[in-house]
Amino acid sequence: MIGFTSVMANRLSKLKKLFGLGKRAYSYEEAREVLEKEDARERMNIARQESTRAEILYYLAEDEKPEIRREVAANESTPIQANQALTDDADDEVRFELARKIARLVPGIPPGEARELREQMIEILDILASDQLPRVRAIIAEEIKHSTKVPKELVDKLARDLEEVVSLPILEYSPLLNDSDLKEIIVAGAARKALQAIARRAGLSNKVADALANSLEIPALVDLLTNKNATINEETLERIILLAKRAEELHEPLVLRPNLSIRVIRRIAGFVASSLVHDMLERNNVDDSVADEILTKVRMRLDEESIEGSDDSALSARAEELRQSGDLTDAFIIGKIQSGERLLVAHSLATMADLEYSAIEVILKSGNGKAVTALAWKAGLKMRTAIIMQTRLAHVPGGNVIQARDGIDYPFPVAELAREISFFQ
Repeated sequence: MIGFTSVMANRLSKLKKLFGLGKRAYSYEEAREVLEKEDARERMNIARQESTRAEILYYLAEDEKPEIRREVAANESTPIQANQALTDDADDEVRFELARKIARLVPGIPPGEARELREQMIEILDILASDQLPRVRAIIAEEIKHSTKVPKELVDKLARDLEEVVSLPILEYSPLLNDSDLKEIIVAGAARKALQAIARRAGLSNKVADALANSLEIPALVDLLTNKNATINEETLERIILLAKRAEELHEPLVLRPNLSIRVIRRIAGFVASSLVHDMLERNNVDDSVADEILTKVRMRLDEESIEGSDDSALSARAEELRQSGDLTDAFIIGKIQSGERLLVAHSLATMADLEYSAIEVILKSGNGKAVTALAWKAGLKMRTAIIMQTRLAHVPGGNVIQARDGIDYPFPVAELAREISFFQ
């Protein structure tokens, strides 16, 4: 409880309606008695009035009833000192209302005006952006997700929040996140929904699209392909096509991607259903002679698939025999890599890691050193073998090859390796 300033004594007549008092002016003691003894409904009414004086709102910010403090927190006329005091209020809803108000007001304060007030408001917003209650942080993210007039540091903090309800709106919409920010978040191992949010961003650049392709995260790539405002160059699209050979979820989004080149169309036609090929040819207005050629190859491909399947079955059976006899060792894998028996190595890795052969092909053709390393780990092989698999089998570019820790150990925690390989299970 605090005393009213002398200014209030001169303006008591203007407060009569707020207090529900008679027409005569009341002394300081009488005004204080009203605030202390009036029922909660009257105090709540006073707390929500924007015309209520700052001194009264400051007083009510310490009211014993949380529902009254909530009204003070939501009131735009509440003085900055009272707002600061409410940032650590014990009632979650008080902080929630305060966050909603401050996040709504800060972007509207011109940077060149009321500098001290803006700085104080941003300080409050920053405190609330670290609140223990995700709902408080989430309302801030929702309110500022489109704004360019909030601190970049605040946006960076919310974008990396561990709670998806907080980070996703920022990742999908904030114009303050640049390509470097987004690529850093992707490379750091963002969760699936975070990658999907990034993939849905309007005007997504190819640099970010390329980083998403490297993640090998199917749901994110579906969102990327269906994002008509995303720029995806042909090289990135080729890598997604490679992954799509084993991921049917990507077939239709690929086919529906606008303005496909003839080269890309030919690649996609090599593995998607014939009905999708027809749709793709029509959507891209492919010349009749080229369309006929592509459709002929589709029919040939369908006829040959059963024959190829029998060859795969024989290699898979051979790999299983080797497993049962105990011959699938590091030495065996290294020896077969060196002798160029790639298909047998791939089927052996599928057996050892308990993965589909198509998943092994995607990993080995991805150029992703971490994915190949995770495959070696899942197959029960040593890190030395993982390096040979990267360089001699998967042909991972030199700068992307994952090296051993202390010369012999896997450089990633088991949980991280398990998460990496789970993308292919």
